[in-house]
Amino acid sequence: MSLSRWASNLRPKKLPFRRRLTRASVALIYRTTESGRTELLFIQRARREGDPWSGDMAFPGGRLQTEDATTRAAAERETLEETGVDLNRHGAFQARLSDLLTRHHSRWRPMVVTPYVYEWQGPKNVSLNHEVQRVVWVPLAYLADKENQGRLPWRTPLGTLNMPCCRYQNYCIWGLSYSMLQELLRSRLTDT
Repeated sequence: MSLSRWASNLRPKKLPFRRRLTRASVALIYRTTESGRTELLFIQRARREGDPWSGDMAFPGGRLQTEDATTRAAAERETLEETGVDLNRHGAFQARLSDLLTRHHSRWRPMVVTPYVYEWQGPKNVSLNHEVQRVVWVPLAYLADKENQGRLPWRTPLGTLNMPCCRYQNYCIWGLSYSMLQELLRSRLTDT
């Protein structure tokens, strides 16, 4: 089943208190190559001192601003700013995934992140801003393969945690991005 056909069966979880917290959103963007392979877009965050997720793989997105009418609009604006990928012109909205609770990068205050899924139907070129080091398209079949799942040791003040992850070439997808990816894969694979 194509990604666009499974979207109608999704039942994302919405956190009941989300409107009282800082909000952010991201875009999970997939495309179908000329050979028929489905790929998912990831960004590698630019390396910046003081950023705990510096250099990590992520989906484009960011915090809701006053000019954003919705969190979906924020995901579209942030994607355009970070990558030059214009979802309003060349993206077909597919689905909303479940809210995730996290914290601000530099603070311990909670923040709700909402992921949105789009099919990309536009040009291949990107225009990266200072927040993004590179864009990487990863085959969805690779991401779904259990052989490519692993663990990432993550040091905390309370000890080391072994976080689930997926490694692709020299990249590691973990944390919130990994959680969003797993929901996407579970939903898609359940409906195939």
